[in-house]
Amino acid sequence: MSWAGLDDGDAKKDDGSNCTLILTNANNIGLQCQKNAGACGTRGILVPNPVQPETIQYDTVRSTARSYKYLDALTTSFVVILLVSNLVAQKVCLLGPVSIGGWSIGPFAVSGAVLLFPITYIFGDVFTEVYGYAASRRAIWLGFFGTALLYVMGAIVIALPSAPGWPNQQAFATVFGFIPRILAASLIAFWAGEFANSYTMARLKLFTNGRKLWTRTVGSTVVGQAVDTVLVIALTFGGIYPVRTLLNIMATGYALKVGYEVIATPLTYLVVNWLKRTENSDAFDRHQSFNPFSFAEKSSLDA
Repeated sequence: MSWAGLDDGDAKKDDGSNCTLILTNANNIGLQCQKNAGACGTRGILVPNPVQPETIQYDTVRSTARSYKYLDALTTSFVVILLVSNLVAQKVCLLGPVSIGGWSIGPFAVSGAVLLFPITYIFGDVFTEVYGYAASRRAIWLGFFGTALLYVMGAIVIALPSAPGWPNQQAFATVFGFIPRILAASLIAFWAGEFANSYTMARLKLFTNGRKLWTRTVGSTVVGQAVDTVLVIALTFGGIYPVRTLLNIMATGYALKVGYEVIATPLTYLVVNWLKRTENSDAFDRHQSFNPFSFAEKSSLDA
């Protein structure tokens, strides 16, 4: 549609002005006068003249919201791995000893969660590196609430009376029964460790200007796993074991988790580079709020 001036036969009044319908955004249409000389004439009617594509102007505010092919699937996988890690965490496994040359390492008594839980930090690296801190924050909170739901439902179902003839109440309680202190320690350590990992990853990316990915994947894990390991051991066993024993447990678990990340670095490179090409995304959180509780922020992406 366009605004066409009517020729009233007075050449002096014909100042050559014309008015064009301008699209200002998806929901609003504005009428803007484009004059060649003088003001828009007051004499004219709205007529259905086609508007040329080059005369249409769109709102200059660009939304940063994007749709990704694999982000939801990765987020779901992250939450599933976290929940499975919590379910198998109660078994203490014996790993080792491992002989390398003339050296023997182990054996190590570790929680079953050690086999899977470190993968969540690799997911955190992928989220932050490819999609940005906001995507990682979303995944962390989903994992946090999913784990809390697992704990709550486990407690509720254990408390309900068993049906007659069902003999596995004790076994069920052993698997799904979580001591409240361990529950709280796990949730706090997970939340703090994951956010420390993601924040460090995002900051290191800005510091290195996107170069040397390995410095970010390893560096963020060094920080995040330190926070997670110290908190979960201190909150779970503090006051029960001597400080020296606690430090030994922390050191062993921390070394295994960081070593896991270092070994997985080549795989992390492959996944990150593939996702960057596939999603056409490489996030730099230059203007991002790192507040863990800021849910309204969108990721700031630099393609």
